[in-house]
Amino acid sequence: MKHTKIKALLESSQVGEKVIVKGWVRAFRSNRFIQINDGSTINNIQAVIEYENFDEAILKKISTAAAVEVHGTLIESQGKGQSVEIAVENVHILGEANPDEVQKTVMQPKKHSLEFLREQAHLRFRTNTFGAVFRIRHGLTFAIHKFFNDKGFYNLHTPILTSSDAEGAGEMFHVTNFDLNNIPKTEDGKVDYSQDFFNKPVNLTVSGQLEAELGALALGQVYTFGPTFRAENSNTSRHLAEFWMIEPEVAFNDLKDNMDLTEEFLKYLSNYVLENYADDLKFLNDRDVKEQSAKPAKDRNPLTLIERLEFVANNEFKRITYTEAIEILRNSKPFKKKKFKYDVEWGVDLHSEHERYLVEKEFNCPVIITDYPADIKAFYMRQNDDGKTVAAMDVLFPGIGEIVGGSQREERLDVLKKKCADFNIDEKEVWWYIDSRKFGTVPHAGFGLGFERMVMFATGMTNIRDVIPFPRTPGNADF
Repeated sequence: MKHTKIKALLESSQVGEKVIVKGWVRAFRSNRFIQINDGSTINNIQAVIEYENFDEAILKKISTAAAVEVHGTLIESQGKGQSVEIAVENVHILGEANPDEVQKTVMQPKKHSLEFLREQAHLRFRTNTFGAVFRIRHGLTFAIHKFFNDKGFYNLHTPILTSSDAEGAGEMFHVTNFDLNNIPKTEDGKVDYSQDFFNKPVNLTVSGQLEAELGALALGQVYTFGPTFRAENSNTSRHLAEFWMIEPEVAFNDLKDNMDLTEEFLKYLSNYVLENYADDLKFLNDRDVKEQSAKPAKDRNPLTLIERLEFVANNEFKRITYTEAIEILRNSKPFKKKKFKYDVEWGVDLHSEHERYLVEKEFNCPVIITDYPADIKAFYMRQNDDGKTVAAMDVLFPGIGEIVGGSQREERLDVLKKKCADFNIDEKEVWWYIDSRKFGTVPHAGFGLGFERMVMFATGMTNIRDVIPFPRTPGNADF
């Protein structure tokens, strides 16, 4: 007889059936009530044991964090909080857990700080908070693939090792097979990359976009979903050195098409979590309410976690130009009363405080800002007819600010070559990208969604390190 997942049992009406459950003990009260969780749901199942029918030596091993196999009968619950429970007939200890060791870890049944939980990232999956976060992370992963598959996109695996810098930022991790204690040099003292594995400098990718464009120009519509890397020495709550990106690219799409696709995609993801992760969301929503109540009134989010997801799912996104956004911000009370930390003027990038004002105060709905100054956006974005702006877009969410960035891509060969020169990009380094504009070039567009930003939004977690299993940040590559 196979064991049954706890999620299935709690949803079952098959009272009176013999069942087997395998999981980890969350609590054992009064030598009678075992709370068991197997990760399939945030909810535990209660197994009721008759003390006098069991060997005391076995009962002593039923401790918090121990792994057990329980055989029994599914019965209607005699207590509150659950509809069914298990009348235990046999208990097998699959893995013991020393109570003294448990007391030192995140598995001790009490509230722990998120910082402490990060120090024990190998164990934090066992907590309610992180069980909920990573089940929702999985749900979003599945929903992303389903959304694009159902719309006829093809998933493209773009390189992790690359010689190009798609963003032009230069903050990349270098990859080499040189002995770092004996690096070959040229006659003029520079590193002799001709002796390296790829015969040239190679890095971990910051984006699969440029390669995805090539796929879209043959397959029509593609998307990437893979790891990306930034060697930015930043210790903020919004940055990781290793993170995941979703980057669709669509041939024959312009900026409006791109905005339509992005809005549909983000609404789909929000709805998917609302419809499929009610128990986890309720737990995280209650947690978020407590977290918000501890903040000063001015810093509290006016919407709960569930309300924020509904806010995105149920509201049309407001679309404004960058120039309109600057005008709105400069006419706002916070600007006039000098309450913004960062200045607002045409030509500078917007900060999170500006983005959140537009979403949460001015429009009270998600916002898409378009047509940014060319000087603050990447070389591959299509030049607008005004000569000053590009056909770019950023999508702004409540509580988080920018969550998606995208653009119509520059398909005109002569303009793209000029932009490479303007951005000091050597054409030899991206010859293949430029070359694609010589063979049936067409308008095309795409965007990038930082996956961890989406998981943060869907779970209410405020630090990006808490939505990826094993965060990679400056000075931290444990686990």
